Amino acid sequence: MRIAMISEHASPLAVLGEEDAGGQNTHVAELAAALVGEGHDVRVYTRRDSTTLPESVSTPGGYQVCHVPAGPARRVPKDELLPYMGEFGGWLEDRWRHGDWTPDVAHAHFWMSGLATVHAGRRTGVPTVLTYHALGTVKRRHQGGRDTSPPGRVGYERALGRAVDRVVVQCADEVAELVRMGVPRSRMALVPSGVNQDVFRPDGPVAPHDPARPRILTVGRMVERKGFLDVVRALPAVPDAECVVVGGPPAELLPADSFARRLSALAESCGVADRVELVGGVPREEMASWYRSADVLVAAPWYEPFGLTPLEGMACGVPVIGTDVGGIADTVVDGLTGDLVPPRDPRALGAAVRRLLADKVRRFAYATAALDRIRSRYSWKRCAEQLGAVYAAVATVARPARAVA
Repeated sequence: MRIAMISEHASPLAVLGEEDAGGQNTHVAELAAALVGEGHDVRVYTRRDSTTLPESVSTPGGYQVCHVPAGPARRVPKDELLPYMGEFGGWLEDRWRHGDWTPDVAHAHFWMSGLATVHAGRRTGVPTVLTYHALGTVKRRHQGGRDTSPPGRVGYERALGRAVDRVVVQCADEVAELVRMGVPRSRMALVPSGVNQDVFRPDGPVAPHDPARPRILTVGRMVERKGFLDVVRALPAVPDAECVVVGGPPAELLPADSFARRLSALAESCGVADRVELVGGVPREEMASWYRSADVLVAAPWYEPFGLTPLEGMACGVPVIGTDVGGIADTVVDGLTGDLVPPRDPRALGAAVRRLLADKVRRFAYATAALDRIRSRYSWKRCAEQLGAVYAAVATVARPARAVA
């Protein structure tokens, strides 16, 4: 099949750790490559944010990245991109209508991509699929007045759930949230994300560490909702352990990062500064060595639409303590592959980490079960096969292209 993947702000070519570059970028890149591996012809459409970018780029994964000239040719925060989605959709429509390549199905990633995709799909007869990756209702619930989403986001998301041919959801929590929003359950297909098991595996290089000191690892962008502050607040309850934080800008830029400074100040005030190390962002190919150096991975976000970090840690044979939210509640089986704790509860988190670090047999059992779970349920090949079936189902429904006046 010819598959268009639309990811307006999250380019698969982006450097992870930068603003608005994280799990969605990785998801799109890995999924596109896996679909190519299943024999599909894949093109990823993302917004051009630099005048130096070529119109299209062929990738080692076998898919093409097409840069859409919608809005200014410079980096713009994703929450400011809504005004350009009509232009984005119009460009897609023109290419799919008059170009030499028209997709059999278009898969939008994120709600703003959905607006552009539905615009083009309805005018060209291309069936549409949408993965939200994050929902405005959840973001507003947890961030309140700090939510910078464009006005009307929730209404757009609700309408898109009824307009596309299928909504691909990533966890049970998302299903429940969408049903409450009024999106019919019959329009949804539950397909969890995958993890690259060639990169993330138990064997391989290990980042330097002191074997006499237990290591807690936590990974993600330097934003408050990832729960790093809660991890530091939990550290006094685990007096012998070090906490290594991987993510954010490169190490040399950490002193200028406001959240990194805030995290360091909190560690100082909690009396654990000598046990907290901020590594900064590292190349993705080095991440597995950091996971393998850990005795336990802590993933403590306030909310998480899916969360690749727990999957990557589990694939490296590391037990996970995660907050009982979103996709983590699906991927981490409490008491079998790891432990789940309430979000924003440093006391419960500290107690869980202390218990697990004190029980080597339990950590080994969790790691073994986690590997089994990853290998049986979370390969990108399995994800691509499941999505291929979804695409085939919607592509069989013929629809005429809407005439444009």
